[in-house]
Amino acid sequence: MDAATVGHFGAAVRACGILLELRVRLPFAQRKSLDVRGGILTLAMAEEFEDEFRSAATLVTDALQTIESRPVIPREIEDILSISTAERRRWLQDGRLPSAGTRTVKLRGRAKRITFHLFDPALVEDLLDRGIVDEWREDDAAAQLENRRRAAYQAILTRSLKKAVKTRSETETRAQSVTSDLTGWEEFSRRHDCTRPAKLNHHPRSHCQAAAIQT
Repeated sequence: MDAATVGHFGAAVRACGILLELRVRLPFAQRKSLDVRGGILTLAMAEEFEDEFRSAATLVTDALQTIESRPVIPREIEDILSISTAERRRWLQDGRLPSAGTRTVKLRGRAKRITFHLFDPALVEDLLDRGIVDEWREDDAAAQLENRRRAAYQAILTRSLKKAVKTRSETETRAQSVTSDLTGWEEFSRRHDCTRPAKLNHHPRSHCQAAAIQT
């Protein structure tokens, strides 16, 4: 049986997952009779188990009819597309790698259940055929460069604003210090203010002189 025709996309992890799923459908004593090597599913039994072999072959063949629609799990899509866990999570979050649902399982020997996203095999095949991953990586690199440029500009702007505030504060402090050092300056300024009108001297003699001038 050629496992390449059952949707393993040439990925070892996906092929292994398919193998484990097929083994579960076989009787316990026959499970190790089914194996996969180089993308080829192999069912091998001794000659005396001919009837068991035919029964197991029928089960496997029937299962392969629907195996292409088997959802792709996280570690499989990482292997198929040759992407990292960080890339898978980032692209899942921003919508470039849409989820086809979730599955919750209980790991062997552990009480805690885990939930993970599933992916549509048709979508995965399309992404693989188009080689879109390289384009996504280029987009991410450009976005990261732009974010660094903006962060650097923001840092320069912040430092400039802090420096301006500090300079203004120091200037105000110095001005206040100079003013406080001029003891009695306000009184002196008030007495010698040239803009204030001078008081007229109402001496009787002044009136006579004024009258004489008027005549």
